[in-house]
Amino acid sequence: MQYANLGRTGLKVSRLCLGTMNFGPMTAEPDSYAVMDKALDLGINFFDTANVYGWEKGEGITEQIVGRWWDQGDGRREKVVIATKVYGDMGNWANTSRLSALHIRRACEDSLRRLKTDYIDLYQMHHVWREAPWDEIWQAMDLLVQQGKVLYIGSSNFAGWHITQANEAAKARHSLGLVSEQSKYHLLCRDIEREVIPACEYYGLGIIPWSPLASGILGGALQKISEGRRSQEGNQKEIEKHRPALEKWEALCGEIGEKPADVALAWMIQKPVITAPIIGPRTMEQLESSLQALEITMTPELNEKIDAIFPGYKTSPEDYAW
Repeated sequence: MQYANLGRTGLKVSRLCLGTMNFGPMTAEPDSYAVMDKALDLGINFFDTANVYGWEKGEGITEQIVGRWWDQGDGRREKVVIATKVYGDMGNWANTSRLSALHIRRACEDSLRRLKTDYIDLYQMHHVWREAPWDEIWQAMDLLVQQGKVLYIGSSNFAGWHITQANEAAKARHSLGLVSEQSKYHLLCRDIEREVIPACEYYGLGIIPWSPLASGILGGALQKISEGRRSQEGNQKEIEKHRPALEKWEALCGEIGEKPADVALAWMIQKPVITAPIIGPRTMEQLESSLQALEITMTPELNEKIDAIFPGYKTSPEDYAW
């Protein structure tokens, strides 16, 4: 396994991050344990979750599963850098969601209880909330850091100017500020190249891409269909929309003798600002095969061919203005 610093911090995390969103709703608890054990065996020490995962309001099902897995001992907690999130609705009254100081404090305590730990390595704002002033948000986050309940603060789904606002407000408070941004990023969705990536580069944030395979569409969807396997219902329209590009994509991966999913991850991992794409394997085979992405050499010629199939963006404003 390869490791990298999380943004400008000294924290070392694996170049692949294990996503746990399916633990509970789609992956049974014993199977979730097995996946996490195997991830550690493979050297993956970076796990991502959220208080809303499990999709039963207020329950934090997935966090509970991770906590019970840690309870099995053998240094599991000490080996894992855990990232969880705050923002989503966790109750039925006015202050059980978003980023008020009250909700941040209570949500953190609840996540610590479910995770059965006394600290969270990376506490991420799951979305921007424009109603709370940054001084309020940072007051709450700084207190959690001072209390030792949180080590680092990250964001998710922020625009470039939100990252600027957040870190300038943190700088005024002499706080470390955001150290990471978790964004939707894959070959079919390269919007963050305009402003989010430049902002992260400037402020030293590591990017943790979610959905790096576009819900499996970039993982050889056309080949699977030809083999009689049915794609996810929500993906079918997207597959047809991008079919010409996907045909070229899968042909290119065939030419170099690599699986499309591995090339899609390798394309992302090579970028200096990317810390670790989040993988959500449904099987042990998928988990193990993900490591092949770390072995693929991305040459300038291969990158040019990929860009020709899936054009990206220049940094703004050059992307749309002279």
